[in-house]
Amino acid sequence: MFISADKIHNGKNWLPKNTTIEIANDGTIIEIHNNQKFENTKHYAGIICPGFVNVHCHLELSHLKGAVPEHIGLTSFLMNVMRTRNNFSEAEKKTARENAIQSLIENGTVAVGDIANTTDTLSLREKDKLHWQTFVECIGFNPENAEANFSFSEKIYTQFAQQKKKNNQLNQSIVPHAPYSVSEQLFKLIAAHQKENILSIHNQESAAENELYQNKSGAFISFFKEIGIDNSSFVASSESSLKTYADWLSADTPTILVHNTFSTKADVFFAEGKFKKVFWCICPNANLYIENRLPDIELLNQFAQNICIGTDSLASNHQLSVMSELQTIDQNFPMIGWELLLRWATYNGACALKMENEIGSIEPNKKPGLVLIKNDFSIEKLY
Repeated sequence: MFISADKIHNGKNWLPKNTTIEIANDGTIIEIHNNQKFENTKHYAGIICPGFVNVHCHLELSHLKGAVPEHIGLTSFLMNVMRTRNNFSEAEKKTARENAIQSLIENGTVAVGDIANTTDTLSLREKDKLHWQTFVECIGFNPENAEANFSFSEKIYTQFAQQKKKNNQLNQSIVPHAPYSVSEQLFKLIAAHQKENILSIHNQESAAENELYQNKSGAFISFFKEIGIDNSSFVASSESSLKTYADWLSADTPTILVHNTFSTKADVFFAEGKFKKVFWCICPNANLYIENRLPDIELLNQFAQNICIGTDSLASNHQLSVMSELQTIDQNFPMIGWELLLRWATYNGACALKMENEIGSIEPNKKPGLVLIKNDFSIEKLY
């Protein structure tokens, strides 16, 4: 069959006017035709582009929608999540996760980088509705417990890895949660685990994170005290968190830095030089929800090689919509433009999750999923 639209974005850039896509019934792209008209071509009003890639999402937290107040800062947000996370029945949590998956699909998502602290999403992955990269998150700030912390995450990882044998759309890796929740010893254990896998980490989401590493001060000191974490062995590096923990990771491992709300030009230059492949994942609506602040996206656009998009969780967002994230960026940084925004949301995201050979761009033999962005910015899934 043949389809066309007012505009077509192939995941990398705009295609010429009067482009027609030839597509098989199962969604596989057969050919791209420029300036050719075919009988029975179906024309759509709006923009056709590949399905979206949500590089950072916490589906486990979907039951916390509306449970945490907005604009309370990261440490208060974390405390609220810890206090309320288990105040729900397993049935309520399961229903919330299933509804969240359906929301992702309806909003045009074809792949997700999902954070997992448990095996709660195993059953969701089996439904074969999305491409999955599960990031099994490792947490532990006390260096004495590093091996036990890693062993716990490794057991969860093993269950996801066993599931992969049933479906080649399923991938997983063990990753650090954040610089304020992972010890140097635990960082190094994670770095040594399957170096070819993708690493993702919450990076510089709050000013307090850098304050902790620069001079062992700020909101995380009182946060540690409140939740009973002994930080006596932690020594400030006098550098930003990113410049510190990067030395504990392998430069060869593909790395996704998530949030980057307080990353500076010096941080960006450092990471671009340190890692062979680094992606900057931004989740603007979550940053507004928690800190009421956006990353310097104009700075990232100038100096970062690869930017991609995430939504974070329903505990920190009103919806799991990549398009909503793009609209927020466009409203605040209109100079970036939609050609680049759509690349971040499709091809760059697929590259970040090492899925670019299957999705992320409209090219022959790929099955990227196609979405229609209507003139009111609503989304219709076409294939």
